[in-house]
Amino acid sequence: MTHQLYDFGMIGLGVMGRNFLLNVADDGFAALGTDINEDSVKALNTEGDGMNVKGVNTQKEFVSLLSKPRKIMLLVPAGKIVDKVIEGLLPLLDDDDIIIDGGNSHYDDTNRRYEYLKTKNIRFLGTGVSGGAEGARRGPSIMPGGDKSAWEAVKPVLETVSAKVNNEPCVTYIGESSSGHYVKMVHNGIEYGLMQLIAEAYDVLKRVGGLSNKDIGDLFDQWNKGRLSSFLMEISADIMKQPDDKTNGDLIDAILDKAKQKGTGKWTSQTSMDLGVPVPTIDSAVAMRGISSFKSYRSQLASTFPETHPNEINANGKGLIEAVEKALYFSFIVCYAQGMHLLAEASEELSYDLDLEGIARIWRGGCIIRAELLEQIRKAYSAEEGLKNMMGSAQFAGSLATTRNSAAEVLRLSMERGVSTMCLSSALQYFDAFRTARLPLNMVQGQRDYFGSHTYERIDAEGTFHTEWGK
Repeated sequence: MTHQLYDFGMIGLGVMGRNFLLNVADDGFAALGTDINEDSVKALNTEGDGMNVKGVNTQKEFVSLLSKPRKIMLLVPAGKIVDKVIEGLLPLLDDDDIIIDGGNSHYDDTNRRYEYLKTKNIRFLGTGVSGGAEGARRGPSIMPGGDKSAWEAVKPVLETVSAKVNNEPCVTYIGESSSGHYVKMVHNGIEYGLMQLIAEAYDVLKRVGGLSNKDIGDLFDQWNKGRLSSFLMEISADIMKQPDDKTNGDLIDAILDKAKQKGTGKWTSQTSMDLGVPVPTIDSAVAMRGISSFKSYRSQLASTFPETHPNEINANGKGLIEAVEKALYFSFIVCYAQGMHLLAEASEELSYDLDLEGIARIWRGGCIIRAELLEQIRKAYSAEEGLKNMMGSAQFAGSLATTRNSAAEVLRLSMERGVSTMCLSSALQYFDAFRTARLPLNMVQGQRDYFGSHTYERIDAEGTFHTEWGK
């Protein structure tokens, strides 16, 4: 009996995997899926009724129905499950078949799998996918790294299903080994930073400015039509306006102030420290999620140290709103700059040979951090070869100079009211540190030499020096 052979396979038919596969089928490719959960297989067959898509219950049947070289994507939880699925596939595959890990795997795991599968003659792509369930269905941003010949084989599928901006697909070959998952990790770190910056802007407008939820939602809507236009600003406006179906109030006020995390923000902070590249706004966003988890302790301290309300603060009105918009724009630029700088340094240290202009280009659509700002970022890296930190580029130097004082004013008002703005503050401090020609780290060098004989360098002579301090 002759069976239809399918162009593209998916293992893992949760919401993300199922939506991605339906997207593949939408675009004219024969799509095949499997999952250990029979209900997920049934859901694919139900949702894909009338389309060239099919769900099967066993890996053996799944592999047998794929055209060669087989193109198999995994959308399963990161970690040991990925290794287990790969080991189950290997006896069923032929040389030059392709495995694509589309989950949020740690780049060290991707490096290991990439090298291991080379020994098995299996081509491997560690592929970041961003956009959530809706993005997977309608067009995500896709970041494939690994075997370049595998990329060429799956390129027609991935380019077709990806989001489009100006008819350009939001997918490109990132580089060798684990580069795709590394870039996705940094994407998620930037995402942490942007989310916390918006949250702090909301808090300042509400607690310092006294604006209502509706007022803030309307403001976010307005800002989303300007230079702050972004997916995260768009959804934040919607969140502010959502009524609570259990009370007569707004849902935002009923949500517990404890934010969970899956680890990619923390990984970004960890690798930045390993490489010696500062990303304090991302670090602060990770820290704020950690602080939020100590709800009972925070409640205790809130009663011990009540909020202060100085009498002479004129924080209401148009002035504060304009200042917060400028502070948020300033901080958005700095947050992206930190992530892109980390990618630039990692590209050299880890031999990824990243195309930073290309990365900014594919982030313009489909992904969670998509924003109008990314077109300017793309232009900055296109205009200046070898650019590492975009803050000094012609695209952003003027904007940072004109919005810096507004960021400082927002922080002043927040500190006077005792409103925590850790991410906004870190963005300003990062910028001010980088624009300082002489930092006070000469004192730190002196301290290190004093207590540990670690030596120091001088501004007027080559070499290293040591002083017998106090003698």
